[in-house]
Amino acid sequence: MTELASYSFRNDPNVPPHDHDKGLIVFDHECIFCSSFIRFVFAHDPSGRFLFTAAQSPLGQALYRHYGLDPTDFSTNLVIVDGILHTKMDAFATAMRCLGFPWSLLAVVNLMPRRLANAAYDLIAKNRYRIFGRYETCLVPSKELRARVIE
Repeated sequence: MTELASYSFRNDPNVPPHDHDKGLIVFDHECIFCSSFIRFVFAHDPSGRFLFTAAQSPLGQALYRHYGLDPTDFSTNLVIVDGILHTKMDAFATAMRCLGFPWSLLAVVNLMPRRLANAAYDLIAKNRYRIFGRYETCLVPSKELRARVIE
């Protein structure tokens, strides 16, 4: 975990209010790969543990700024669980752990040396638009998913 994780957003007046009892995933909504990850989490999260917001949204922007991250560089999803920020490969592993078995087995990526895991994450993130593409228009999520998206 990074030093950023210890700095809670909960009392920051610049971060729009949202349900703090749920996990939150902040993702690049223009990235096809990132949006597919959100659909995967949504499909395998029947208990509704996670809410979602685009990095480009007011909440996403406020969280990026709050944690001292560049609000124009969305090369990591932010996963916030129990008020703790997770980034890069740790964000992926945390989300998978929260989904329960069998998806929690994918958290094994956290057994890799952090530098190696994050280098792999950075390589994919840096090339995500070229490899997976980018949405030119905003996709309309299902009514069920829309209910868990914070604009």
